[in-house]
Amino acid sequence: MPTPTSWQKSSFSGGGQGDACVEVAHLGTRISIRDSKVPTRATLTFPARAFSAFVEALKDHPSAD
Repeated sequence: MPTPTSWQKSSFSGGGQGDACVEVAHLGTRISIRDSKVPTRATLTFPARAFSAFVEALKDHPSAD
């Protein structure tokens, strides 16, 4: 599997380091995510379609705030 070369953080991560976030990288047909606080630890990788469905489900779910 290719290694992500470009990680993106959420625009909601705030200013400064924005350490309380996950980062996402596109790997062709797969998506990897990692914890921005410890980016050298393991990543999770999903098929792009499954990750898209997950994100859409989050958008439809009421906030836990």
